[in-house]
Amino acid sequence: MAKMEVKTSLLDNMIGVGDMVLLEPLNEESFIDNLKKRFDHNEIYTYIGSVVISVNPYRSLPIYSPEKVEDYRNRNFYELSPHIFALSDEAYRSLRDQDKDQCILITGESGAGKTEASKLVMSYVAAVCGKGAEVNQVKEQLLQSNPVLEAFGNAKTVRNDNSSRFGKYMDIEFDFKGDPLGGVISNYLLEKSRVVKQPRGERNFHIFYQLLSGASEDLLHKLRLERDFSRYNYLSLDSAKVNGVDDAANFRTVRNAMQIVGFMDHEAQSVLEVIAAVLKLGNIEFKPESRVNGLDESKIKDKNELKEICELTGIDQSVLERAFSFRTVEAKQEKVSTTLNVAQAYYARDALAKNLYSRLFSWLVNRINESIKAQTKVRKKVMGVLDIYGFEIFEDNSFEQFIINYCNEKLQQIFIELTLKEEQEEYIREDIEWTHIDYFNNAVICDLIENNTNGILAMLDEECLRPGTVTDDTFLEKLNQVCATHQHFESRMSKCSRFLNDTSLPHSCFRIQHYAGKVMYQVEGFVDKNNDLLYRDLSQAMWKASHSLIKALFPEGNPAKINLKRPPTAGSQFKASVATLMKNLQTKNPNYIRCIKPNDKKAAHIFNDALVCHQIRYLGLLENVRVRRAGYAFRQAYEPCLERYKMLCKQTWPHWKGPARAGVEVLFNELEFPVEEYSFGRSKIFIRNPRTLFKLEDLRKRRLEDLATLIQKIFRGWKCRTHFLLMKKSQIIIAAWYRRYSQQKKYQQIKSSAIVIQSFIRGWKARKILRELKHEKRCQEAVTTIAAFWHGTQVRREYRKFFRANAGKKIYEFTLQRIVQKYFLEMKNKMPSLSPIDKNWPARPYLFLDSTHKELKRIFHLWRCKKYRDQFTDQRKLIYEEKLEASELFKDKKALYPSSVGQPFQGAYLEISKDPKYKKLKDAIEEKIIIAEVVNKINRANGKCASRIFLLTNNNLLLADQKSGHIKSEVPLGDVTKVSMSSQNDGFFAVHLKEGSGAASKGDFLFSSDHLIEMATKLYRTTLSQTKQKLNIEISDEFLVQFRQDKVCVKFIQGNQKNGSVPTCKRKNNRLLEVAVP
Repeated sequence: MAKMEVKTSLLDNMIGVGDMVLLEPLNEESFIDNLKKRFDHNEIYTYIGSVVISVNPYRSLPIYSPEKVEDYRNRNFYELSPHIFALSDEAYRSLRDQDKDQCILITGESGAGKTEASKLVMSYVAAVCGKGAEVNQVKEQLLQSNPVLEAFGNAKTVRNDNSSRFGKYMDIEFDFKGDPLGGVISNYLLEKSRVVKQPRGERNFHIFYQLLSGASEDLLHKLRLERDFSRYNYLSLDSAKVNGVDDAANFRTVRNAMQIVGFMDHEAQSVLEVIAAVLKLGNIEFKPESRVNGLDESKIKDKNELKEICELTGIDQSVLERAFSFRTVEAKQEKVSTTLNVAQAYYARDALAKNLYSRLFSWLVNRINESIKAQTKVRKKVMGVLDIYGFEIFEDNSFEQFIINYCNEKLQQIFIELTLKEEQEEYIREDIEWTHIDYFNNAVICDLIENNTNGILAMLDEECLRPGTVTDDTFLEKLNQVCATHQHFESRMSKCSRFLNDTSLPHSCFRIQHYAGKVMYQVEGFVDKNNDLLYRDLSQAMWKASHSLIKALFPEGNPAKINLKRPPTAGSQFKASVATLMKNLQTKNPNYIRCIKPNDKKAAHIFNDALVCHQIRYLGLLENVRVRRAGYAFRQAYEPCLERYKMLCKQTWPHWKGPARAGVEVLFNELEFPVEEYSFGRSKIFIRNPRTLFKLEDLRKRRLEDLATLIQKIFRGWKCRTHFLLMKKSQIIIAAWYRRYSQQKKYQQIKSSAIVIQSFIRGWKARKILRELKHEKRCQEAVTTIAAFWHGTQVRREYRKFFRANAGKKIYEFTLQRIVQKYFLEMKNKMPSLSPIDKNWPARPYLFLDSTHKELKRIFHLWRCKKYRDQFTDQRKLIYEEKLEASELFKDKKALYPSSVGQPFQGAYLEISKDPKYKKLKDAIEEKIIIAEVVNKINRANGKCASRIFLLTNNNLLLADQKSGHIKSEVPLGDVTKVSMSSQNDGFFAVHLKEGSGAASKGDFLFSSDHLIEMATKLYRTTLSQTKQKLNIEISDEFLVQFRQDKVCVKFIQGNQKNGSVPTCKRKNNRLLEVAVP
């Protein structure tokens, strides 16, 4: 279906036929072809009325997403394409809204997908019911019970990798709002014979392989197990690994699910210990041993396995060993003990393993029920989900297949009864005349099996209880006597002559004609499997176990509760369970899911017609369709029917304003269908023949095509009219805008022309006035010029008369004065900035002003330097004085100096007054601290460094411990004679002390600091200020240092350092200390 396509009916875009009731013609071939066609298009679900047929696709399909859940939520059953969600929703809404208890019966053979179908039903119900912490917890527990039961009750078979080897019926309980409260699980006939023996190509139950694959080494050690499957006789090796199955991951899932369901840690451990005990039971082997009286006796070959089993279970080894070798029979007041031969010992071992596992499984089901049962006692609504074996027809059919097929006969019986009952009730409810439907009633087959006097199960129980020699052959003889004349019983040895020469029926077999076909059963093993005998000695041995779980599994072993009455047989127990199940199902509204396996290869895209045909026959699907079609094949409520087909009648199209039933009557009268082909109920219309429905669909399809053409015509007309009106409207708008544009353009042209004319006139007037003004100005200038020349002539006359002698000198002085005046005026506008470092100066204009120009430059520089200095504070003046001092001391002498120029001298790098750690140090120093810095003091012995606090005050030089603040040394400045350092880019310096002074007892100091230039400068200035003597600063790559009584040479060399750019100091010998500088 396309992404945007919306289906409003089952009949829309139908692939094949979605409901088999509408299949025409109806026969086996058309039924299979319809299933195959839908299967090839990934349509795996098909309806038979309200029954869902599910074909296993053997692959994942994108039809179970949360979006799909929402699609089917609260929708009519036939509203969308067939789906298991539609049936689940119908059942849940009937339970929630109509207060009807529901049951969903899922049947089909192994590998058909029954378990997955039950999971999908439960997951859908969990998704659509209420939310909340408690509700979510209940839903999670119900869902997580599945992995636990699958691990212990499912196994890999030749037909299915996850085959359920037990029948499961779960009652999910809901409150009045439809929220889950809890659940109850019932199990039927676990295939416990699989514990001790598996057919070729099959595995034991999943839990054995999951435990060995997924358990930790520590857990395996506690359980006395090894990871190798081949170590255990009960595990088949040819199919131990299953493709696509991760047993280790599944084991973790099971452990987590057990925890969610409510198993305590010690309970889960006890369960695994029982599983380990069952595995190790299979490794116990026996050997024959003859006694004196000639009787055969069995002994255990290797008692190590027995010892480990006893350690796991807490059973006395001697007690269990005796139970495997002897059998005690009690009759009234007598006890008789007999020995067991090897065959009997193996039988006892396998019987114990089967009973131990089956009882453990029953205990698990009861324990899960305790956790998931509803805690409240209010009235509950119930939805039952039945996942049970389908009808089985194998090459070799034994007691298990007989019991399973009996259960399916009962389910078929109730299915036919409830289907007919539902049909009849609907006809009565809709006031439709009920016609009797002929169908095959399999009650005669059920009676053949379950009759209390002449039934096969009753005769089997009678043979098991009869004294004397009882064998499978005596049981068959009795069947031949009692059932010989029954029409559904066949045997070669019966009195009926028609089977005497039937070579397809061996002498040791009998055949029953079930509703799904004939099945031949081998009578071998019927008596033993029905007896299901466990020797009392083994029960008592298990009861004596200190293992609490094992002891609880065998209550009959309690000596105080010995019951000599024979326990009920397996057949009678199952018969009672089936009767209880049938009684339970009859109180609920049934919903059916019929699962079909398309092929035996468990492969996708393969549809085996013969295999599907076989399943269709024994599931009775064709008969189901015939029952549904015996009356009316199709029925639909009036409202959706009228909505779907109203376009076929002019009176109902497009809207019918009266009641829906009246509209449908008008519609069908207009279409002139035969009256016998349909009938009007109270709320639905019933159509007898599918051909009538398909004719309706064809008429609707043709009418829809006509309506589509009409809609297209109307749409095209509307589109053209709309386009024309839009074009017309656009043309008017465009014309209006064009006229506006044209007028605007014309106006702009007129305006532009008027402005041009105005400008020309104004220009002409202005030029005329300008000519007049210029003429007037020239006249005035001419007068002025004539007057000036006249005055000049008069002045020159007078000058020649009075100043003829000094005229040259006067002119020179006047010219020179004017040049100097011009020079100063130009200098005023070309003066550089007031920054002392600005070296710009205007160029010299005249050569004779060279000395004046230089002197003026010098005076200006001194003036602006003074102006700059006047801005300094006292502190800043001091910093510059120190920088100037450092320049005089170290410039072009010490390679470290250039990097220190841009760094301000801070002095106090340690805030001693603020740090509480140095409180004692601060209190001990009363003078002003000039420098407070952490330096590295070089050890005199080995050249290693130690951190010290270097303090310089007005009178002293102090060294203190960095951590404690304790003063280590105090040197008066008068005792400092010299400071030595290298010319390279390092921070090492030596402080030389006056010989004979108290501070010089240990020798001179050798330090390393990141602020060498600042420290040496401040030390120099402070010493000069206090002693009035200049401190000697020696810069050399080799100098001598006094260490105690020895003089040591400190030598600086270039070298590559391992630790980057940090200089290293190393004592070479008693006379040499080498510093490597990078």
